[in-house]
Amino acid sequence: MTQFYDARGNIYGVVSPADLRSQGIDVPGSAELAASTRLAWAASAIASECGWGTTPRPAGAKAHRCDGLLVGPFQAAPPFDLLIVNTDGTLAERSGNGLTIFAQALTDQGLMAQACELRVHHDQPAAASPVTTAVEPAIYEQVEGFWLALGQPAFGPAAVGANDIQAVSVGHREFSRVEALATINPQWACSQFVRVGNPHCVTLVEQVSALPENLAMHQPALFERLQAIAFAPPVGKGQPCVAGVNLQWAARASGNRVIARVFERGEGPTASSGTSASAVACAAWRAGWIDAAEVAVVMPGGTAPVRLHAEVQTLVSVSLFGAAHLQR
Repeated sequence: MTQFYDARGNIYGVVSPADLRSQGIDVPGSAELAASTRLAWAASAIASECGWGTTPRPAGAKAHRCDGLLVGPFQAAPPFDLLIVNTDGTLAERSGNGLTIFAQALTDQGLMAQACELRVHHDQPAAASPVTTAVEPAIYEQVEGFWLALGQPAFGPAAVGANDIQAVSVGHREFSRVEALATINPQWACSQFVRVGNPHCVTLVEQVSALPENLAMHQPALFERLQAIAFAPPVGKGQPCVAGVNLQWAARASGNRVIARVFERGEGPTASSGTSASAVACAAWRAGWIDAAEVAVVMPGGTAPVRLHAEVQTLVSVSLFGAAHLQR
């Protein structure tokens, strides 16, 4: 039975491979094999578990009742393997909110009582599989949740497989101009590519008013143009990244705070995203907006605490805190 969890406005369904097989969806018993054969079963799993079924879709709701499907675990003891299935049937390398939800589901099932590793298997050619994340139960500001260690970020077009990118200089720092974004809005002409297990393009804007609102991104006129940039072919154009890229916009706020919006590869506009929040924090640090310390990334779905650790002028690690609850 699929259970739905909420983490900062992101909703994922969690289902075991055995439960999918019991419904006639032929998911292999190995996460590696399941990832390599996802074309044979992932779309059916999304339609079955993430559709509205016989329930009428609420007014204004998205086409799917959640932001994706977490398939796993594939074993009864850590480390735990899983797949993150986007609603378009593709696989993601990492999702901060998704991993937070999966850790909470494992805890609720009595499988996870202490720190362990979660291993996401995928079929994206630009990153090794599986992508491993160390997850530790923790309490932050009286909230029970988890710290996710996302490792060392990588910066620049090469880190995300971006092609035909023009460099732009802001002060003594070099960033990127994504022509398709700048064409939509001239204020979107300065971006920072970041990989935190999955690929991100963080566009830095001077004013909060230059951030796109989620409602506007849901409108076909803007959605289709952003989808062409963010999604891989055949849905998107694969430019600037053949495998697609998650899009974020960030504006500086007071203190170590950044305000952000997100358009996810394989999904579209979303209320929040954990890895997007981490990428935004990394990009803001590189732009000189914030210190390498604890950062608050403010999104429509909630605020994500992110911890950055730097040595000299190098960002060596990024961690994300998240909490999730079961939807009743």
